[in-house]
Amino acid sequence: RVQLVECGGGSVQAGGSRRLTCTVSGATYGRNIVGWFRQAPGKEREGVASIRMGERASTIGDSVNGRFTISQDNAKNTVYLQMGNLQSEDTGTYFCAAGWVRSMRYSLESRNYDDWGQGTQVTVSS
Repeated sequence: RVQLVECGGGSVQAGGSRRLTCTVSGATYGRNIVGWFRQAPGKEREGVASIRMGERASTIGDSVNGRFTISQDNAKNTVYLQMGNLQSEDTGTYFCAAGWVRSMRYSLESRNYDDWGQGTQVTVSS
């Protein structure tokens, strides 16, 4: 089983930036991707970004494209979500997750992920 721990959440002013960190540990056999998802109160969980483990291939969701980037440090088993030009609609709990996908086109679908972190709250104020 894979363990994932997120950190870096907090309060930020609109237009500001924030970097979230996901530390991955445990047996990653059968997993080939790490994704970031978010969920606001009363809304469905939304795929934000994903990256293939140990590779450069990544996907960014349409709602954050051009503002968010995803990267990883293989030596530290860490995946980062760099968020820029944050807006109030970016407020929510951010989760990282590990899963397996055959194609990156499906990498923002939560059903493809089996292991989830506890989440970290991001609040954007205007």
